[in-house]
Amino acid sequence: MFGCLVKNLRHQLPQTRTCYVSMMAKRSDSETKVLDALQEQALKEQCILVNANDDAVGFASKANCHRVHSETKEVKLHRAFSVFLFNNSGDMLMQRRSEQKITFPDMYTNACCSHPLYDIEEERVVTDALGIRKAAQRRLNYELGIPFEQIRPEYFHYLTRIHYKHTGDGIWGEHEIDYILILQKDVDLNPNLNEISEIRYIKRNNIDEEIKRLQAPLTPWFELILNKRLKTWWDNLQNLIEFEEHNNIQRFL
Repeated sequence: MFGCLVKNLRHQLPQTRTCYVSMMAKRSDSETKVLDALQEQALKEQCILVNANDDAVGFASKANCHRVHSETKEVKLHRAFSVFLFNNSGDMLMQRRSEQKITFPDMYTNACCSHPLYDIEEERVVTDALGIRKAAQRRLNYELGIPFEQIRPEYFHYLTRIHYKHTGDGIWGEHEIDYILILQKDVDLNPNLNEISEIRYIKRNNIDEEIKRLQAPLTPWFELILNKRLKTWWDNLQNLIEFEEHNNIQRFL
């Protein structure tokens, strides 16, 4: 068993209704994918479009925000967040995205990666990243089943923003201003089987070995952050204020 906790949830996944949709106009039948009904519904959520300075400039569906343009290969820039969750012993939670996920399915990543939604007014608040914190609370409850009272917005440490992009499989990709949130707390977990197939806590001194042993790839954003910043933050969980960078956006393009 890798790390101090590994829980494989795949055998518990319920059967779900599937439907067929075309990923993009004029694509061949071979590029049509079977979508899980819940995941397809999530594609209709309205994300917040931003410019390179993270100023809101509009909104678009999650599908349109992640679809790779067939000619330019561009992906719409939008606002997102990544939560790195550590227990009180300093071990980090990782999840394996379910096979039902439309973007980057069956890949290992950090505790939670998602978006504030335009349709939820409080999640559009930019002061002190309050909207992002509230969105993180919502998604951690939805994906990992963590009770709301254990993940109050003020518990998250907003560290910095990262601008990155990745064309994924050529159909679905990423282009985000990604807010980095750190949370160190023992929490109760009850994962959503439609979102997550496995969870594990890993130790700082074992991370390189455990990553090598994983039986699926890392999401591009987690791999980027792991290679560029994560180990430094992890080594300084009790002194994160020194690594805050709220006025600048770190670019990894």
